[in-house]
Amino acid sequence: MAEEFSTLAEEIINYQKKHDMPDTALAFNLHISVERLHDIKSMESSPTAEEKKTIESFIR
Repeated sequence: MAEEFSTLAEEIINYQKKHDMPDTALAFNLHISVERLHDIKSMESSPTAEEKKTIESFIR
């Protein structure tokens, strides 16, 4: 399961690089806190099913 989150974290990072989007702007667009986004990107905690769905639909 950690590999799945690693893939999501990589997708987030690649999206941010491609669109030159800082964490604050992405978090705002996703309606989550910057701290929560950092936790997901660093894999400190797993996204909820709803967060994962929201992130995936935004970055894909």
